[in-house]
Amino acid sequence: MHGPPAETAIDSPSVTLLTEGTYPHSHGGVSVWCDQLVQGMPDVDFRVIAVTGTGREQLAWELPPHVRSVECHPLWGPPPAGRAPRGKQLRALLTAYELFLLTLLDPAHEHHFPRTFYRLAEYAAAGTLAPALRGEAAARTLVRVWNRPGLATAGARPTLHDALLATDLLEHALRPLAADAPAEGVTHAVSGGLAALPGLIAHHRHGTPFLLTEHGIYLRERYLGFRAEPYRWPVKALMLGLFRLLAVESYRVASLVTPGNRYNRRWEEHGGTPPDRIRTVYNGVDPAAFPPAGPEPETPTLSWAGRVDPIKGLETLIRAFALVRAEIPAARLRLFGGTPRGGEGYRTACEKLAAELGVAEAVVFEGRVEDIRDAYAAGNVVMLSSISEGFPFTLIEAMSCGRATVSTDVGGVREAVGDSGLVVPPRDPESMAEAALTLLRDPGLRATMGESARLRVIEQFTLRQTISAFRDIYRDLDVRTRQPSVERPWRRRQRALEQRQEAVPVMAMAAGGAG
Repeated sequence: MHGPPAETAIDSPSVTLLTEGTYPHSHGGVSVWCDQLVQGMPDVDFRVIAVTGTGREQLAWELPPHVRSVECHPLWGPPPAGRAPRGKQLRALLTAYELFLLTLLDPAHEHHFPRTFYRLAEYAAAGTLAPALRGEAAARTLVRVWNRPGLATAGARPTLHDALLATDLLEHALRPLAADAPAEGVTHAVSGGLAALPGLIAHHRHGTPFLLTEHGIYLRERYLGFRAEPYRWPVKALMLGLFRLLAVESYRVASLVTPGNRYNRRWEEHGGTPPDRIRTVYNGVDPAAFPPAGPEPETPTLSWAGRVDPIKGLETLIRAFALVRAEIPAARLRLFGGTPRGGEGYRTACEKLAAELGVAEAVVFEGRVEDIRDAYAAGNVVMLSSISEGFPFTLIEAMSCGRATVSTDVGGVREAVGDSGLVVPPRDPESMAEAALTLLRDPGLRATMGESARLRVIEQFTLRQTISAFRDIYRDLDVRTRQPSVERPWRRRQRALEQRQEAVPVMAMAAGGAG
């Protein structure tokens, strides 16, 4: 009859998790982190807006009742419904699009990115952006921008084929702009880039607080990934321009950025995030769920756990193992983890490399394991060979299991390990092999490091600490939006007026530059 006290509502915010290629449709470190967050806060209403691949992905996690909905936005499924506008409306869309392209390619115009980006979001919400970008006029607009005098792309002589490819990539990348942007609660992007799009739109339209947690630096990983893509340079310049300015806008808009380590924090500060809007929150595990792994295998074994992906640096690990095998002929390498769709070619290349190095019979791809603790128990030493990481779960889980580790010095790895494991440079098989041999040859050192690693997790990296930190953050951001303010509606109207006033010279400039 009396109902809950007013503070109860404040203590129970609603949170929209924004994901890309992870929770709740796949396994892996970020998905584990999301599941821990959700399971640890049964009093919080969660919703998920997931950027997925094809839209046919099955749920990989059993969702608790307080996850109210999952909204998927596939990048590569069937094209979104809608029709391209015609006549004057199409010309207006293409004018806005032309300036948007210019912001991605010309530093002198990038200050217009927020205005043109949110303008395109309105077209996406109306269902007209995607079909317009699938038309020939959009590709020809890109050719015109690429060939503007003074732009570096003009010297690369981009072709119509390049433009068709780049426009297609851009249309797919911008599909999440059509998401139903939450007007209430808090949006929490668990990566930068495309996952953040609904959060940026929600903040722009409704003032919804936007929280950003980057487990790895999204922009850095896009730069690393595009090195191997077969696209010509103008295409890469366009897409990397998009990712760069999305990072800048995300850091600008975020009410709070919560890196998982100091390495990420430095990137985010360099990207423009004010230091007073950054709070480091380390990933955590439950030491009771990852107890000491028990006896080591009798055969000298290196184990690895993760997804089979180029960013995990498995070629370096296999090359290092070949050097270990030359010194310890009985040694084995066991690789635990699934191969994501599209990654089959990379796994085949790794298997071929093992064969070329003469160690194929000792390198075993075990596939996904039901209990990840079995992967850590399978090795005398647990390896991490990534070329990019945030604060890797597999590392702190292995540490909690009391295993000695050899890890590459990327992201927050050194912060996690301290002096309880060996850290080597990335892409350096010789250093990795030397560290692995040091540990394989010294059982006493392995035992000492394993005990030290578990103690370090218990003292610094527990799940309880992580959940408590984010519960406080959610409440704080949600309370801010609940504070009564006579100023907020006025400020929104004023912002809208300023945008309309500024649109006229901006559109005119874009039209004038079209040539």
